[in-house]
Order: sequence, then structure tokens, then C-alpha cells
Amino acid sequence: MTSPDRPVPGGLSWTVEAPEAGARLDKFLAAPPRLGSRARAALALDRGKVYVNGAEASLRQASRPLSAGDHVGVWMDRPGSSKTPLRAGLYGALDIIHEDDDLLVVNKPPGLLSVPLERNRGIPSIYDQVEDRFRSHGRRRPLVVHRIDQDTSGLVVFAKNPAAQVHLKEQFKRREPERVYWAVVYGHPDPPSGVWRDHVVWDEKALIQKATHARDPRGMEAISQYRVLEPLRGAALVEIRLTTGRRNQARLQARLRGHTLVGETRYVYGPDTLRPIPFPRHALHARRLAFRHPSGDQLVELEAPPPADFTALLIRLRTRPADFGSPAGASRPTASASAESRHKSAGAPETAPRRPAGTRRRR
Repeated sequence: MTSPDRPVPGGLSWTVEAPEAGARLDKFLAAPPRLGSRARAALALDRGKVYVNGAEASLRQASRPLSAGDHVGVWMDRPGSSKTPLRAGLYGALDIIHEDDDLLVVNKPPGLLSVPLERNRGIPSIYDQVEDRFRSHGRRRPLVVHRIDQDTSGLVVFAKNPAAQVHLKEQFKRREPERVYWAVVYGHPDPPSGVWRDHVVWDEKALIQKATHARDPRGMEAISQYRVLEPLRGAALVEIRLTTGRRNQARLQARLRGHTLVGETRYVYGPDTLRPIPFPRHALHARRLAFRHPSGDQLVELEAPPPADFTALLIRLRTRPADFGSPAGASRPTASASAESRHKSAGAPETAPRRPAGTRRRR
């Protein structure tokens, strides 16, 4: 016999008594007085509903033997546990760039949200994939540090414990991490390197970032350093290094200077809607991230290779190196440009790497 009680909201638990000591966890749950079948037991374990002695149990722990006195609980209506876990075949296997006891860094594919939407938690996210991995390894849920746009690919950091989350989020709040993006933009920015400075305000109704004047009390300063890595046919591969981290910052600042991102559909106006280069999303990739480790404060430097669609776009647009200042393919005259150059043009590579590859370094 077992004794049922209610240790968690919306759930039941049982205390294992001597006659059932040594039983497998899944068989214990599958008994008729409890979940009634092995399939229901496996599903509950897979979706993070099962707890043993207060700790979440994963599907990998289905065969663990129970001891007399163990408390086994099932949280039937645990938030987020009703969705079907993502499988590797849908968006590919989780691309882990770095993992240790405090954090996990992944290379997010385009099309996945960074974290679930509160208003529609059924839309897939990279958080869901990370959560599935944590459950399969018997860990608690991942903790969000920052996020990137759904159609932006690249590096995203998750913490494994609250202390690491606080430490990392404080770094982002203080603008300390190095955040470098690759973007394919229309035209050839002139000069080929410099600084973009704007004041922006987030429109809560339209859910879009807008430029404003410096005297607007709602405005926030947005600063990015840019550098042309490679001129392309009617476009350019540009490195954008964020000083501030406003929402959609790189996308808006590029558009304000007449160099809308290839594939952009949100930050467009006028002739921007008639772009000649087809691409299914905005061409933006979170390429590099450097920050201080939450344990020990050592520098962690990470890079992620761009996804296949981004690389294919570069190959399609490559031609012989063109004059950086050429107006060919420029989307429109430069607007609101205050290019305070912080990078010497000689510092830009003569040609960008033909096959950019990610490096994983920690020091």
C-alpha cells in the first residue's frame, strides 16, 4: 500500500511503503491506483511532471529503484508541461557551443523563438529544446539570460542556476558582453566602417522600434559600431558590434542609413518593398559573444558558424571585390549618418572568409 497526499498544486503524491521497495519508478507510477499504464507514466516523466523526494525526475530515470519512505509526486497541471516536447527532426539537433556547470550556450537556428510567448506558448522555441535536454539529464529548468529575434540565428545563453543567471544578466544590463552580429545589407555602406548613433523608442502598439529625436524623453540611445567585411553583388556582408542592446537595434539602424537587411519585412518603407534579392528572413546572425564567467570571472569567448541559408546567400551574392564606396545596389541615399569612425578601414579584411567557421574558445 501507498499513502496519497498533495505536495504540489494540482498533483498527487505517494509515500513508498515496504512491500513496493525496489520497484522501478515507471512501474510504480503505472500501477492501477496511480496513473494506470506505462504509457501515461512515460509521458508524465517526459514532460517534467514527476518528482521524487521533491526533485524532478526525467524519462532517463524511469528505471530507478525506489526505496521505502520515498515520496513520489505527479504535478498534473504543471505550467508548460502540456506541450509536446520538440524532437530533433523538426529544427535539427540542439547545436551546443559551450556547456559547463553554470551555463549553456547554443547556436539558435532561424525560425525558433528564443523563449516561449506568454500569449501563445504553443509556438516552438529554443528554450523548449534546452528544457528537453535538461529534463533528460535530470536537471531543473533552464533560466533565461537574454534573447534574440525569432528569425535571427546565432548565440543564446541560458543559466543553470539562479546565481549564474543574476551574474550574467547584470553583465548584459551593464553592457559588458561583446556582442557581434553578421548582417547582409543592401548596398555598400560608405564609409566602410564607423559608428551608428540614434535615439529610438519602442512602439508598444505596433511592436516596432522607431527613430526619435534626442530631446524625446521616451527615447533611448542606440549605438553600434559597423565594419564592411565583404562587398557583394548589390549588397555587403557587414559586422555590427552592439554597444547598446536595444530591441531590433541593428535592423533599424541599418535601415535608417539606406542599407536595409536582405529579407527584411518589418523595418522597410517605400522602395524597400521591391527588393530584388529573395531571402526568407532578415539576414542577421549573432556571430560572436564574449562575457565573464559567473564562477571565477574568467573571460569566455564564443563564436557560432552561420546557418546553411545564410552561407548559401553569401555564395549566391559573391563576385569579384568591388569598390567599397560604389553606389551600385544602394537602397537609397544615406540618412541620419553620424559615422564617428572607431575602426580603421585598413583593419577590415581584404576578403571575408569563404567558409566562415565557428570557434569555441574559453580562457
